[in-house]
Amino acid sequence: MANQTANQTETMTNVETATNAERIALALKRNGVKYLFGQSNPPTVTLACMDVGIRQIGYRQENAGSYMAQAYAMCSGTVPVVTAQNGPAATLLVPGLAECLKASHPVVALVDEIQRNHEERNAFQEIDHFQLFSGVAKWVKKIPTEDRIEDYVDMAFKAAASGRPGPAVLLCPKDITLDTKKYPIRKVRKANLGYYPLDRTTADPEKMKEAAKLLANAECPIIYAGGGVISSGAIEELRQIQEECAVPVATTTMGKGSVDEEHPLTIGPIGYYMGKRGATKFLKPMVQRADVVLLVGNRTNQNGTDSWTLLPEDATYIHIDVDPMEIGRNYESLRLVGDAKLTLAALKEALIHHNLHHRIQNRALIEAEIAKARAAHLEEADSAKTSDQSPIRMERFLTELDEQLAEDHIIVADASLSSVWLANYIKAKGTRKFVFPRGIAGLGWGLPMAMGAKIAKPEKKVFCLAGDGGFAHVWSELETCKREEINVVIAVINNEILAYQKLAEQSKWGRSTNACDLTAVDHAKIAEACGVKGIRVESPNEIKGALKEAFATEGPVVIDLLVDPNCIPPLPPMTSLESV
Repeated sequence: MANQTANQTETMTNVETATNAERIALALKRNGVKYLFGQSNPPTVTLACMDVGIRQIGYRQENAGSYMAQAYAMCSGTVPVVTAQNGPAATLLVPGLAECLKASHPVVALVDEIQRNHEERNAFQEIDHFQLFSGVAKWVKKIPTEDRIEDYVDMAFKAAASGRPGPAVLLCPKDITLDTKKYPIRKVRKANLGYYPLDRTTADPEKMKEAAKLLANAECPIIYAGGGVISSGAIEELRQIQEECAVPVATTTMGKGSVDEEHPLTIGPIGYYMGKRGATKFLKPMVQRADVVLLVGNRTNQNGTDSWTLLPEDATYIHIDVDPMEIGRNYESLRLVGDAKLTLAALKEALIHHNLHHRIQNRALIEAEIAKARAAHLEEADSAKTSDQSPIRMERFLTELDEQLAEDHIIVADASLSSVWLANYIKAKGTRKFVFPRGIAGLGWGLPMAMGAKIAKPEKKVFCLAGDGGFAHVWSELETCKREEINVVIAVINNEILAYQKLAEQSKWGRSTNACDLTAVDHAKIAEACGVKGIRVESPNEIKGALKEAFATEGPVVIDLLVDPNCIPPLPPMTSLESV
């Protein structure tokens, strides 16, 4: 690494005294930090981090840096650090922190702060950071004095990683970080707090017995698994209950990957996209006749419940969540407050002490219903998946993509229809990892999240799907990919419209605003201008070769995919547009 040697790193980590910036760097290092997603500020802290072996990934804009950090957390299980200057740069962290807060992913933001004796004097770029971040972070604090540096760095990591994970913001006053004096390092602090879940708890054993009895005696139980299953590392525990106790499992978009979608008891992703050609359209009756529903790490949000109409009103609900406020938010439930991994493991033990004959006896019928629904979906979607039309249908592209993706690929979606398409047409199988920005579902997350995922797992191949609208928010980060050698493949849905917005407006009001129509852009040429490989795909017979070339390339790749703007996603309100 530039400006750094192994000797420098060894020297820095064994000193008794250090500058304040060096002490912050050493505290980050102790908490397992390997990267800063930053743009030099706070500069003395960044330089000190380089000296202790922490690499800065220099983003082009702060919002993209925060999105990189989120995906890094999701793929590494550790707490990332994003940095920013005070004032306007800090404001650009807000969207990324809001996403992490709603989606329950930890991140520590180190933000430059004006000198303490300059407060309320209209100092350069002075704003109230406490008010700025109060609605998008679990914890916002300022280092008060130099003797509390290690304490406050550790508090930031504890806040981010404990309980329901989320963002923590640590404000770093310039008079502290620019101080060149050396102070004693508080070596009483030795713990690494930079992983999550930081603390694991399990639910009340008596309530666990009650939940096991409900599931064992239910006629038509289902499990509805959310992103909390994946964040908790509870995939194996969930799959054991599915297999050994014969309970079918559906997932939210963020929960995709928690069960294998080729398993005969997997329903698949459900929610608001169970319309025409939707992967789980024909399993809606199974969901709606459930008499017991086990929710796991699931926010029961609007999209995941089709505006709270999908799940049956008369079912009995059991809810496992680390956040007690989420339990019963929308469906009154038997409360199992605890970590998903530990609680599912304990629930399975409670279940196997019951007579599961009824569950096992019904297994063949459940599997047959799921198999029939899958076959009906394939038949309904066949003409779209095999279409030779140009511009290209998304179903045709995704069918070829699913065949070429490795079983350990990391698959990233931008928000909006990119998430809808991937959730429905790319199978969760093997050890595929899915990364979706579904906390607040804003555009522009796709490419930066793919970058963060690749940094977390450099040995894995990473694919991203983004629309041309979302990609335009962040295409400057292609230069970052080139400079930092972040090798991801991103396919851009080039249909020259803000598709979700336009189709939604047309389905509701029969027309759309002028902002929904975009100018033609050659994204392959944008990639090439940044020194990145660009591949333009104009017809279906070019898809297979383009994907093979992209996945074989040593370096980042942009696939510019010319898509039919009238390709309707499996969202029921939009189905009527097919006849227009």
